[in-house]
Amino acid sequence: MKTKLYFTAVMLLGFIGVSNAQGQNQECMTNLSIYVEHTKVKNYEAAYTPWKMVYDNCPGVNRANFVYGKRIINDRIKKSSGAEKDTNIQSMLALHEASRKYFPKKYPLAKVMIEQVMLRYNHKKIEKNEIYDLLGKAFKEDRTNFKNPKALYLYFSSLVDLHKAGSKNLQEVFDVYDDVTEKIEEENIKLTGIISKLLPKEENKTITPKEKKLLKASTTNSESFGKIAGSIDTKLGDLADCANLIPLYQKSFDGKKNDVTWVKRAVGRMFNKECTDDPMFKKLFEAQLALDPSADAYVYGGTLKQKAGDTKGAVADFNKAMELETDARRKSDIAYKVATIYRRGSKSTARSYAQKAIDADPTNGKAYLLIANLYATSANQCGETAFEKRAIYWKAADMARKAGRVDPSLRGRANQSAASYSAKAPTKEMIFTAGMAGKTVSFKCWVGGSIKVPNL
Repeated sequence: MKTKLYFTAVMLLGFIGVSNAQGQNQECMTNLSIYVEHTKVKNYEAAYTPWKMVYDNCPGVNRANFVYGKRIINDRIKKSSGAEKDTNIQSMLALHEASRKYFPKKYPLAKVMIEQVMLRYNHKKIEKNEIYDLLGKAFKEDRTNFKNPKALYLYFSSLVDLHKAGSKNLQEVFDVYDDVTEKIEEENIKLTGIISKLLPKEENKTITPKEKKLLKASTTNSESFGKIAGSIDTKLGDLADCANLIPLYQKSFDGKKNDVTWVKRAVGRMFNKECTDDPMFKKLFEAQLALDPSADAYVYGGTLKQKAGDTKGAVADFNKAMELETDARRKSDIAYKVATIYRRGSKSTARSYAQKAIDADPTNGKAYLLIANLYATSANQCGETAFEKRAIYWKAADMARKAGRVDPSLRGRANQSAASYSAKAPTKEMIFTAGMAGKTVSFKCWVGGSIKVPNL
C-alpha cells in the first residue's frame, strides 16, 4: 500500500520537482500522497496531520507543501477564532516565509511580502505605517514581481493616509504615485500586448485552449489594473491641484533642477493639471529642455499654443513631436491628442489622427472610443431616413466594443458607451417595418463604409 502511494505521489507531483536526498524518505512521500488526495477533495481537516508531518520533516521535498499547505492553513484560519486564529495566522505567515527559502524562484520577495501583508490586512492585524513600509520594501527591492493590483493600491493609499495624518510629506506622495502609476502602465502594456496578438486568433477561431486561457487571464488582469488606476487617482484627489503643486516645486526646484526624472515628472504633472499659466511651469519646462530636449517639448509647446487659440500652430508642433517620437505608445498618445483637437471641427480629420494613433499602437482603446463618438455624433448628417440616421449607432457601438477588447482596462467605459449607442440604433420593430433585416446600409457622409442590419 505504501509503495503504491509513493508512486502515486511521484507521478502526481513530479512536475514540481523532488530533491534526490529527500525523495528517498518514503514516509514523507507516503504522507505527501495522502494529504494531496485529501486536499484535492477539500477535506482539509484530514489533510492537516499528514501535511504537518511532511512540512516539519521534509519542507523542501515538494512545492506541494506550500501550494496545498496554504489551502490547509487557510481553512483552519476560517474555522478558528481568538487566540487559536492568531496562532493559525502566524503559521500562515511562517509558511509564506519558508516558501521563499525552499523555492525562491516560485516565491520571490515581492510575492511573499505581498501575501503576508494582505493576510494581516484582511484580518486587521497590521497598522498603516507597517503596510506602507513593508509594501515599499517589496516594491523597491523586487519591483519586477510586484504585480498585485490591490497591493499597489494599498501601498499608495496607506501613504496618502499617513500624509493626511501629518507623518509623510507631499513630495513622497507624488513620488510614489508616479512609481505606482508607471508600474500599472508597464503591466497593462504587457497584458494588452498579449491580447493584441491573441484577439485575431480568437476571431479567426485558430486559438488554442492554452492561448484562450492566457487571453482570458490577460483580459481579466488588464481590467483590474484599469480599476485600480482609477481608484489611485481618486485617492490622490485634490492633493495634486495647482495650489499644492506650485509652492512644492518652488521650494524644491533649486535642489532638484538637475534631476531629470524629477523635472520631467513635475512638468508632466503641472501640464496635466493645467497649471501652465504659472511662471513655475515655464521654469520647469526650460529646465527639461536643457536636460532632455525631445518630442515632449513640442507636445507642451503645442498644448500652450492650443490654449492660446493657435490651433494651426498647435497641430504643427504636435506633428513635429510625432516625427521625433520613437516610442510607439507615446507617438500614439500624441496622435490621439491631435484627434481630440479636431473632434468638434473636422470629424474626418479627427478620425484620421485617431487611426494614426491606432496604427502606432493597436491597443490604444481611447482612439477607438473617440472614433465611436465621432460616428455617434454624426447621425443626423449620415442618412436621409430616420432608419439610416439611426443605423450609424450600430457602427459606433461596434467601434466602442473594439476599444474594450483591445484594452480591457477601458472595458467598463467601453461597454457603457456601446450599450448607449446600441439603445439609439433601430429597434426590432423598426427593422421589421422597414423590411431591412439582413440588408446593408451604406453611409454616404464622411464616415463612409456600411453596416449590416441584424437579422430578426
